[in-house]
Amino acid sequence: MKTNTKDTRWLVSCALLAAIVILLANTPLGLIPLPVVSATTVHIPVIIGAILLGPAAGALLGGVFGICSMINSTFSSASLLSFAFSPLRSTTGLPGALKAIWIALGCRILIGVAAGWLWILLKKLKVNTNIALIITGFVGSMVNTITVMGSIFILFSHQYADALEVAYSAVFGLIMGTVATSGVPEALAAAILVCGITKALLKVNGIVLPRIPRSSSTH
Repeated sequence: MKTNTKDTRWLVSCALLAAIVILLANTPLGLIPLPVVSATTVHIPVIIGAILLGPAAGALLGGVFGICSMINSTFSSASLLSFAFSPLRSTTGLPGALKAIWIALGCRILIGVAAGWLWILLKKLKVNTNIALIITGFVGSMVNTITVMGSIFILFSHQYADALEVAYSAVFGLIMGTVATSGVPEALAAAILVCGITKALLKVNGIVLPRIPRSSSTH
């Protein structure tokens, strides 16, 4: 009976966080204005879910993020780089579509998996909770930036150069510039927000979001 109740609460908690991901992905709430760029916040509930509910929940929430990204890139917010996130906007047929699915979906699933297992590792090492939350938030966000931008560089360098009308030799510099000017500010914002929000949720553990016990974190 307890197991069924716990499973139900886990599913309800995942559904709640998934709804937040969808809300952020489809409204201006998903962006934080910064002096140079706008930082996304969509990955923050993915990281929080991975911490509170385990890597499996993080992977599920990352998948929701990825699906929202594919839909937005296909319909509501198509851009010059939509081919890298939408299989329906592939410029190289099926291979390009599969690459886009990896970038939009696979890389976002990795956010939750990495954040969930990193949190488990840091707690096993008895790292201070605040520090562990900050590290997990920062690393989880950087996983998003590095895997997405790294995959674009590896899989779509030529198309990226053509879309931006720059020389192929300039692509690496542009990718690194994006990581520095967008990825790092996003990661710093995520570290702060994940720490503050998750600490509050941990204080009301079992009322708002049930945290899966360590022994069950791999479920």
